Amino acid sequence: MTRIAIAGAGGFAQILAQHISQTAHALLVLSRTAHPELQYYCPESQAVIVDYDDVEGLRYTLQGVDLVISTIGGNEQLNLIDAARKARVKTFVPSEFEGSLSHRPAIDPLDRGSQSALQFLERWSQSKSHRMRYTVFSCGIFMERFSPGGMQTLGIGAGCGVQGPDDYLVNLQGARAEIIATTPSGTEARVSMTSVHDVAQFVTAALDISLNNWPKEFKMRGDSMTVQELVQACSNTVGTPFMLVTRHYQEVEAQVQACQESGDWVQWHYFHRLLQTASERYHIRQPNLNDLTQVQPMKFETWLESTWSPSL
Repeated sequence: MTRIAIAGAGGFAQILAQHISQTAHALLVLSRTAHPELQYYCPESQAVIVDYDDVEGLRYTLQGVDLVISTIGGNEQLNLIDAARKARVKTFVPSEFEGSLSHRPAIDPLDRGSQSALQFLERWSQSKSHRMRYTVFSCGIFMERFSPGGMQTLGIGAGCGVQGPDDYLVNLQGARAEIIATTPSGTEARVSMTSVHDVAQFVTAALDISLNNWPKEFKMRGDSMTVQELVQACSNTVGTPFMLVTRHYQEVEAQVQACQESGDWVQWHYFHRLLQTASERYHIRQPNLNDLTQVQPMKFETWLESTWSPSL
C-alpha cells in the first residue's frame, strides 16, 4: 500500500481522488479550504486543510507520505516540494499535465512556474541527504478544453488561461476555429489529446508499478490527429460548417510582437498557444504509459459525441 497525498481540490484533483480512492492505497487530499463534498465522492480519503505558505506545517502533514501528486502551481508548489523533501517523501508528481518535456522551449513564453518547479525537483533528485524522485505525467491537451462552456465549467484551467470556450483553437458553440495548420518546417501540425478522466485512470494504473521504477516522464495519449482533423471532427459533431481562420506561423509571430508592443497580454498568450501548438508541443510521441497499463482511453470523436450529444 502506498500513502498518497494530492495537493489541491479543484476539478481535476477531485476526479483523480475519486479514482485513487477506489484502490487499496491510503489517500490524503490537501486543500486551502474545506471541501465537504470530498467525503461524498471519496469517503475513504482524508481531507486536510493546509497553508501552502507554511512549509513546516506542510512537512508535518506529509510525514509518512510516499507519493505527492500536485495540481497547484507557482510559489505554493515550490513550498510543497520543499516540504515534501523535508518530510522524506519518495516521489513527487508536479502539476505538469500537458505536452512532453522534450518539446517545451528552453525559454517558455507559457511558463507559469513550471521551469522553477522542475529545476527544484531535479536538484533534490540528485541530493545525497535524501534523494526525492519525481515523475511528470504528459498527456497532451485535455479533451475537456472543448467541453460546452470550456474547462471553467469543470473547475479546471484557471492557472493556464484556457478556461473559456474561445481560449484555444476551437469554439464548438460558436462554430469557429483559428489554427496554424503547419509546423515551421511545413508539415501538418499534430496534437494529442486525453480526457481528464482517462488521465486519472492512467495515473491510478501507474500505482501498480513500483515507485522505484517510475521514469522521469510517463507519456500517455487518448488520441492524436492534425489540427485540421480536430476542427473537422468538431464540425462533424455539431453538424455545422465552421468559420475557420487559418494563419501562417510567421504571421502569428508578427501578431505576438504587436501584442507585446501594445501590452495586450491576453492576446499575446493566445497567439503563443497557437505557435506552441503548431510547433507540436502537445503532440505525444511514444506514449510509454499506454503500453504499460491496460487503460483503454477514449478517442476524441467518441468523447465529443458523448459530451455534446446532450447539448445538441
